[in-house]
Amino acid sequence: MTQVRELRADAPVADRARLAPGRARLVERALTARRSRVTWGRRSPLLIAAVFVAVTAVVITATLLAGGHRAGREGTPATAPGLDLKGMNARELLEFAARTVEKQPPLAEPRADQWIYTKETQEGAGADFELEKWLRYDGAELASYPRPGADDPGELETTELNLEQLGDEYDDRSPREMYRFLATLPADGEGTLEALREENALVDDKSLTQQGNDYTEISVLLDAYIQPPKGLAGLYRALATMKGAELVDHLVEDEAGQYAVAVRFPEPGREGEKHADEWLLDPVTFEVVGERAIEDGEVVGGNAYVVKAVVNEAGRRP
Repeated sequence: MTQVRELRADAPVADRARLAPGRARLVERALTARRSRVTWGRRSPLLIAAVFVAVTAVVITATLLAGGHRAGREGTPATAPGLDLKGMNARELLEFAARTVEKQPPLAEPRADQWIYTKETQEGAGADFELEKWLRYDGAELASYPRPGADDPGELETTELNLEQLGDEYDDRSPREMYRFLATLPADGEGTLEALREENALVDDKSLTQQGNDYTEISVLLDAYIQPPKGLAGLYRALATMKGAELVDHLVEDEAGQYAVAVRFPEPGREGEKHADEWLLDPVTFEVVGERAIEDGEVVGGNAYVVKAVVNEAGRRP
């Protein structure tokens, strides 16, 4: 790792001049959007919902390291090594994924004053655009450029959030709170479901079944910026208990040409309308790398994380 860091120490930041100026306008509109699903951080008036968690996601991302460095691959294989997706069902795949991630060493927790940097490409309605944001690990501040993607993005702007001081009136949680709750989850599915129901971080939707509310809670945690391996394994095994899950029998490709294993789940409360979430898993590490929305069998929107990392100050890129 030391040699890799030294090798990349002088690497310049990717040139953003190639990005179309029109993307800036699209981004500005995206920042005012709201996510329809009711999840942690989605119901409060804060813009954290629109900024950091996309309506849906199609993601192939680098592993988030507490040391502030990017890990992972520049590309992903067209086949999942050692797996025959045509011969597996969703439950079997999720168990395989759980066994894979729980073998990984625990992540070192970031300091409270460190920042989570994300660069993502959102897609939908026939247009793509990039967002670049910094969120403090303790949820105290959010930073971004006013004109992302433009030749002159402007001066970095910082907004005070204080997510951990909002109290129970709001659903927003800081990355630190999400990480620490995930770290308490057991590695088995039933135990994870029991822990989620006991915590009951989201008020149950009376119109949904117990499974629908369980799935909503799990979805929030799958969106967490840092996921301890054991907790993620528990989420996978909890997902494996959900009815209606389907494994796509081939790797799916995002617009960047990267591949992922896809598992579909009916969207709670809308099963009859042929709406589904499609969670994407890295075909080698089996970490969560995104989500996208499916309607009548077609992808209707999403976003792709280009980079996700921990850095020491807002405005810094890995």
